[in-house]
Amino acid sequence: MPSLHDSWEIGGVHVPNRVLLAPLAGIGNWFVRLQAKRYGAGMAVSEMVSSFGIHHGNEKTCTEMLRVHPDEHRGGPVALQLFGQDPDVMRSAAATVAERGLVDIIDLNMGCPVPKVTKTGAGAAMLKDPDTAVAVASAAREGSGLPVTVKLRSGDRKGDTSGVALAHRLVEEAGVAAITFHPRSAQVHHKGTPDYDLAAELVRSLPAPVILTGGLHDVASVTAAYERTGAAGVMLARGSLGNPWLFSQVLGLRDDEPTREEILEELDWVMECAVQHMGAERGGRYLRKFYPWYVTRLGEGNVLQQALQRTDTVEQARSILAPLRARVAVA
Repeated sequence: MPSLHDSWEIGGVHVPNRVLLAPLAGIGNWFVRLQAKRYGAGMAVSEMVSSFGIHHGNEKTCTEMLRVHPDEHRGGPVALQLFGQDPDVMRSAAATVAERGLVDIIDLNMGCPVPKVTKTGAGAAMLKDPDTAVAVASAAREGSGLPVTVKLRSGDRKGDTSGVALAHRLVEEAGVAAITFHPRSAQVHHKGTPDYDLAAELVRSLPAPVILTGGLHDVASVTAAYERTGAAGVMLARGSLGNPWLFSQVLGLRDDEPTREEILEELDWVMECAVQHMGAERGGRYLRKFYPWYVTRLGEGNVLQQALQRTDTVEQARSILAPLRARVAVA
């Protein structure tokens, strides 16, 4: 069985190792992807982007959400995740992405269980409409000329394994280069234990690489699931939020946990990037979702959490964090 360090290919695209960053909706922008790359991720996938937004030229979609930092390509490829249920719109969006030359791979979201996505027929709703799913994947491939991967769940409801059958159709009929498989149903979202035995069954039967995601929160869980399923690679998601060191730990590049000083330095880097990405005020509000991940890792309590949640700008947050930085510096 290959080591997680070993290189491999997705549709002819070289990937330097088998530890990847998952697409994180509303989170996986350029600096989150770059952060994962800084700590060893072999590939990073963007947050999901609307194919309709690209097709219709939505300004935020086509500028902010399609932004790729030049350094992202160092150490491995970048993938853009698209979602949408219309094959013609997907073909157009994929063509636009390819023309810009920003990414190496297009990933399709056919696993998101959030109602605002599924009610349009996109995301996990594709599990119940496999013909459309195949048509959408074919259109993305035709429009872009890039390798196309698809992120799937095991099924729509508990006990449903329709994702396995759809994975086969996507590879055999649409020419999909790899499948990222989350072996939980859309019904349970992130609850319950992933069905790694089902993932192993897909790995054995699918004539394409299977990337495993779901329930991979630490080195032990990643290693156990990788060995149990025989997957081609692993994709870290929620377990890496505020913890980019997990990529280095899984790859054996470090054994210890980050120090409080390292955590604060990393948070400072994230804050600087948010200002660069959105400006001080909008970036400050956006960062409210990030602060809890780092504050929890620092071992701080609710007082600091609540204070940061009340901030409107990055400078306000820096002022609140200043006493903690001072204490850590002299510790």
